[in-house]
Amino acid sequence: MKIRPLRDNILIKPIEETTSKGGIVIPQTATEKPMEGLVVAVGPGKQIEGRVVEPQVKQNDRVLYGKYAGTEVKIDGDDHIIMREEDIMGVIEG
Repeated sequence: MKIRPLRDNILIKPIEETTSKGGIVIPQTATEKPMEGLVVAVGPGKQIEGRVVEPQVKQNDRVLYGKYAGTEVKIDGDDHIIMREEDIMGVIEG
């Protein structure tokens, strides 16, 4: 299945770490909800006063978002989140 976000919506695949920095494997039941993800798809942008403002994020960007931001959806059995661009706090570079 393929989803094309509308307006300023962004489709993100959460990045879930299963191993701690010290190499300890952490079960999924003990981990917190991730706040980092990979941008899968981006809508065309928000309309303001009759013109479209393009999103600042693009496909394959690694982003940080609020803990309870967006709406969780399952696509082909994988967890994804759809959220507005304004709910993204920043792009991780490097």
